[in-house]
Amino acid sequence: MKTRQLGNSDLTVSSIGLGMMGMSSGIYGLTNDQESINVIHRALELGVTLLDTADAYGNGHNEELLGQALKGRRDQAVVATKFTFGPNWEFRGGHPDYVKQAIDESLKRLGLDYIDLYYQHRVDPNVPIEETVGAMADLVKAGKVRYLGLSEAGAGTIRRAHAVHPISALQTEYSLWSREIEDEILPVVRELGITHVAYSPLSRGIISGEIRSFSDFAEDDIRKYMPRYQGDNFQRNLDVLEEIKKIAAEKNCTLSQLALAWTIANGALPIPGTKRLPYLEENAGAAAIELTADELARIEAVSPKNIAHGQRMNESGMQAVNL
Repeated sequence: MKTRQLGNSDLTVSSIGLGMMGMSSGIYGLTNDQESINVIHRALELGVTLLDTADAYGNGHNEELLGQALKGRRDQAVVATKFTFGPNWEFRGGHPDYVKQAIDESLKRLGLDYIDLYYQHRVDPNVPIEETVGAMADLVKAGKVRYLGLSEAGAGTIRRAHAVHPISALQTEYSLWSREIEDEILPVVRELGITHVAYSPLSRGIISGEIRSFSDFAEDDIRKYMPRYQGDNFQRNLDVLEEIKKIAAEKNCTLSQLALAWTIANGALPIPGTKRLPYLEENAGAAAIELTADELARIEAVSPKNIAHGQRMNESGMQAVNL
């Protein structure tokens, strides 16, 4: 597995990470803890070292699961987790007192002494980012956290945060179909030497071809409530994939691998989520794929910016990003 430096840090991480959100129930259908632990172990065997979780996933279950999987393997992993939300995604915000409470709760669930990369999951519009990041910086001084990150923050907020303490990673949704950050946010991230971590690089499984109809979603699957996967939007987005599939076939790789290689070619560190071994191994294989300038131009021609139909989140979700 190829590696890279993580932003403003001395951490070396895999060029593809593993997103763990789907390993907890109530997100993408049924889960199996032992199967998920097997996936995490196999990821480490493949050299996938960046493991991404959050306290909100499964109301703490996700962190507990990762803690179980890392017993005897802590030195193989770069652990990233996040704070902002309480049980059932209740917004708790970025007040310094809550920052200090959240880290202790996460460390307890993970069974760890420190976290490698600690993100603010969403910017709190009611607390100056300087106060939140100042409290996060205190966690670094205390040895509870090594490096800091933000998730779905706006360009101005990133600059203000970075002025308080170096930000090593910015996590946003980014894929062939979610590229709005290219205009204002990515230039700032690149200027400041921050690694761009791309979650949902396969547009929550749609670009992989895993989901072929609305009926494929489980009853509790959150994608059922997102505009991009509803009504006419869903079928129109599936139709776009046909041309991308042709390029993947010529490249002798899968659709997922082509999409992940595209995010890497655009400077991102993708963290595709999966709870299945075959998908993990397929995704990891994307790290070895090099796209030429001509191939990137062909992909751009058939899947330009803003081609996806429907917002990537519901209205309330969109109101919480780019603050």
